[in-house]
Amino acid sequence: MNSTQSKGSRGSSPERHAVVVGGSIAGLLAAHVLAAHADRVTVVERDRYPEGTGTRPGAPQSRHPHALLEGGQRALDALLPGFTDELRAAGAPRVGMPADMVQHHAGRWCRRTPASTYVFTGSRQQIENLVRRRVLADPTVITLESTEVMGLVGAPSRVRGVRVRERGDGTREEERILEADLVVDASGRGTKAPQWLTAIGADAPHEETIDTGLAYASRIYRDTTGTLDTETLGLSIVPDPTQVHGALVLPLEDGSHLVTVSGLRGDEPPTDEHEYVVYAKQLPHTLVHDWLRDAEPQSRVFGFRKTANVRRRYDLPGRRPAGFLAAGDALCTFNPIYGQGVSIAAMTAVALRDALADARRTPTTRRVQRALLAASRPAWDISAGSDRTMPGATGNALASRAVDRPGAWYLRRVVERIPGDLLVGDAFRRVLSLTAPVSALFAPEVARAVLFGPPVLTPAEPPMTRENPET
Repeated sequence: MNSTQSKGSRGSSPERHAVVVGGSIAGLLAAHVLAAHADRVTVVERDRYPEGTGTRPGAPQSRHPHALLEGGQRALDALLPGFTDELRAAGAPRVGMPADMVQHHAGRWCRRTPASTYVFTGSRQQIENLVRRRVLADPTVITLESTEVMGLVGAPSRVRGVRVRERGDGTREEERILEADLVVDASGRGTKAPQWLTAIGADAPHEETIDTGLAYASRIYRDTTGTLDTETLGLSIVPDPTQVHGALVLPLEDGSHLVTVSGLRGDEPPTDEHEYVVYAKQLPHTLVHDWLRDAEPQSRVFGFRKTANVRRRYDLPGRRPAGFLAAGDALCTFNPIYGQGVSIAAMTAVALRDALADARRTPTTRRVQRALLAASRPAWDISAGSDRTMPGATGNALASRAVDRPGAWYLRRVVERIPGDLLVGDAFRRVLSLTAPVSALFAPEVARAVLFGPPVLTPAEPPMTRENPET
């Protein structure tokens, strides 16, 4: 689509149709944006949407923690006004960082100073269901459920639609063509778009990868110990190059807690119920293990191992057809441990909206694709940048330049000061929450604390109460 005309101003122009591949959060939000520019938007979803709050089979990460960071909250409110108010009304926990969490970071316990950012920690299902309800209330957006995209229709110069096939009861359904002026691939980290593109004579994108081999396993528990209450909402053990095991205990909307433990390649956490608890003994403190031992399990253990960072460079030179865009995880996939996926899905949808509405520039496919990639770059810098330093990491994007070494040295000093220094910690949390660029860590006042200030004393044991701001 090279025109930003609104639907009501095109007179007798032919109907404009957009197809979105994938009905996840990224796909739904892309469809919502495109509905302002198309007469009809079709979301092709290979699964059938669950009734109520069930899990979509095509979203295996739904069983694991999902954080809606502040940058994502702002983006969702910009796209769907009042969304975060609706999320809070539905019971999604809102966790203040660092006040509400007992967190072990860089070998020390973090001070629980007043919150400088807030994170929603409810289930992925809750967020996706609310997004779906809001988006599909627009009659312009329709869905084809239980339907699989088999390939693109078109030529190296332009995509004209997709080939689809219904997923039936084992019988092989006939393919049919769904013509479209624009196709957006939001099919997730398992995207087949590179193969689809080469099949029509276009070039697949170059893929940048960094893979630590991180694996994690999650289980729902109910607190029976009294450890988690209105004073302490969750627990966190952050892995790093010197301590590679991690854990998260986060509140859900129904009062239970979703627990995740993680390790690297060769030492993956087990899905056996007994061994799962035993595995937590490897953490640098007994806090999470002791809580797991006494808490009440509410589900079985689910594992996940596909955690590589992958960025598909559709912005680089090559035969790129007009009428095709990639968004969400189909464009840029991050190690899920950083909790950025949902937020970046919303932020790239805002980038799509702004690129299509920019009256100063014609929204060509290349220009819009670059805007989507730029919106995902802050999360890539955090996730890929951190994973690059982990032992055993592999991938073609690992190499660092000599010019990067002073920055890496500086960032190590930042991390050392996060647990105790309020100024450095707040700057880091703003970057991590996607509300400030990485350059915020180099602001003059932050740089002075990082370069010349000694690490601030932190609690020797897990701080189970918030710090009084007046002390």
